Amino acid sequence: MAQLSLQYGKAKISRRGNSMTQNYSFNTKDEFIKLVQSEILNTSEALEELNISRQALNSLVKRGKLVPLKELSRDRLFLREDIENRKNTTRMLKSKSKTYD
Repeated sequence: MAQLSLQYGKAKISRRGNSMTQNYSFNTKDEFIKLVQSEILNTSEALEELNISRQALNSLVKRGKLVPLKELSRDRLFLREDIENRKNTTRMLKSKSKTYD
């Protein structure tokens, strides 16, 4: 299971999942805001990036293939890197399943 730790002020965000650790550092509130705006996606943004339906996203979350940072009553937050990794995994699986002429 992924773990995210956050400290403010000379801070670092670390997220551990499977075999990788992600580190994000920031020193000011403005740096933190830029980090959130660039590296955290909500459900709608994740759907657009992955080009999938809401039901497909729900299935990925339920099966543990995609782990949200936070689940709100009507939304979820995801790390951009997790979405990009999922997109690459999907591309790789699709290319392996194609039949060659």
